[in-house]
Amino acid sequence: MSGTTTAGNRRTAGVPRQWRGTEASGGANRWVVLLVLCVSLLLVAVDATVLHVAVPAVTEDLRPGGIELLWIVDVYPLVCASLLILFGTLGDRVGRRRVLLLGYALFGAASAIAAFAPNPQILIVARALLGVGGAMIMPATLSILRQVFPDRRERALAIGVWSAVAAVGAAVGPLLGGFLVENFWWGSVFLVNLPLMIVALPVGRWLLPESTGDKNGPWDVLGAVMAACGLFCVVLGVKRVGSGAGPLDAVTAAPVLVGVVLLVLFVRRQRRRTHPLVDLKLFARPAFSISVGCIVLALLALVGLELIAAQYLQLVLGLTPLETGLRLLPLTFAAMAAGLVGSRMLQWLGPRAMVAVGFALTALAVLSLTAMGQSDRPAVLVGGFIVLGFGLETTLFSAYESMLNEASSGSAGGAAAIGETSYQLGAGIGIALLGSVMNAAYKPGVSSVPGVPASASSDASQSLGAAYKVSDRLGGHAGEALRSASRAAFVHGLHVTLAVSAGLLLLGALAALRLPKVMECAADDEESGQGALDQQGSAEQGPVDQRGAADQQGPTDQQGTDAPDAPARLDRATVAAES
Repeated sequence: MSGTTTAGNRRTAGVPRQWRGTEASGGANRWVVLLVLCVSLLLVAVDATVLHVAVPAVTEDLRPGGIELLWIVDVYPLVCASLLILFGTLGDRVGRRRVLLLGYALFGAASAIAAFAPNPQILIVARALLGVGGAMIMPATLSILRQVFPDRRERALAIGVWSAVAAVGAAVGPLLGGFLVENFWWGSVFLVNLPLMIVALPVGRWLLPESTGDKNGPWDVLGAVMAACGLFCVVLGVKRVGSGAGPLDAVTAAPVLVGVVLLVLFVRRQRRRTHPLVDLKLFARPAFSISVGCIVLALLALVGLELIAAQYLQLVLGLTPLETGLRLLPLTFAAMAAGLVGSRMLQWLGPRAMVAVGFALTALAVLSLTAMGQSDRPAVLVGGFIVLGFGLETTLFSAYESMLNEASSGSAGGAAAIGETSYQLGAGIGIALLGSVMNAAYKPGVSSVPGVPASASSDASQSLGAAYKVSDRLGGHAGEALRSASRAAFVHGLHVTLAVSAGLLLLGALAALRLPKVMECAADDEESGQGALDQQGSAEQGPVDQRGAADQQGPTDQQGTDAPDAPARLDRATVAAES
């Protein structure tokens, strides 16, 4: 991990003074770095969900049209998902800390613009800029974490804390947004970012280490643009399907087709290049490719389900948005617990068993939630959410750890971007897929309610919220019959969706059986000792010896580069050599 630790007179240019000599004088600084990275992630995770409860207030104040309102909500995750690979690989080239600090500045500026947006168009632009800032921050946090924690055991603990913070951010967003909107105005959900960013910029500049990856050859600008445009088109199409548009609709199918073509061309271009933007050889390693697939499956099965569950709590059980957020808190606490104990569990169970057990627990929790009906069962909900949160976080933690461990420190930004992109794609596809399953199961139940006109039944089949509005308009026995039928149909649709989600999770458990059985750390320690001998001038041959010789060449060491195809364990050998 050259570029983040030093020894003797071999200093790394551009590294903050506190960071220099941390390995010799005490490793506490890397935990301070983890704290800064977690605060960064918390801001991005909160901002992804904080606006949801503020949408009614935004609508009342700015009066956006239907399409404008969709863009206000969706443009942030859409832009963020599209640019993750671009900024992840750019950080590998120009410096991860530099990209992260620029992301801080842009995120703060965009938050100020969004808070005081006078019209929907300005708010859409501000949300897009927030997405750009988020795309700069998210992969940088993971890639810097990969650099700062070369030892796999410590890195597993750090990733557990990182993933627990992500779970907290996703849950805190709606609660924080509801509190701010109730006590201030809707712009306060963005303005709260400013003091944190004002503190984060100087603290990050002082504490975070700078590091880069392989700088051989020019950065593939055309490839980066192709990846960004391709992902933008695919995510846009998926989001349209999730919003209820038909998958064969021209406005939906065209962007997906264009996006797939661009991504195929991007992959072909990367395979031909001597120095590719993204090291596609990582996908040839089963641990990496299976881990990415597990992330997609976990999010695909659960994000859409979470949205449907929120509707169930509010529309069927009649809870307020704040009560809904509080009811979901056990899930968040369980996820936090899984992240904090994940490192110990991973060493005990190994990646294969841990991911498989996580998927199985989550599937069990999802199936237990089929006991939910039209009446409230708090004990069932709390128990199901606790097991679900623990199982989901166990799966995601171990999948992220295995994926990141397969990447060398030189390609950490690209690997982190791939992981975050798979997260976003899984979430988008999950909303579209499970939303479609829910609609297909819900519509027959309201299509022919006695006494309800065909036109009213058609309107009610759009959603449970729409059915309530139609029933209020009809009134009398017909309105009451429609309300009762729509509630029963929604609960039936929820049960079908839960069953499909459980099936996807069990597929993930089967896929996890191809992951490594044990968490390989002993070999790392042995090679670290060999790296120390190499640093002292040993003439032994082998990849570690060649790596140690390369580190002594001067400029490469100062930039913190690593061979992009080198196994991740060689980076830890270099760390021991420099210590």
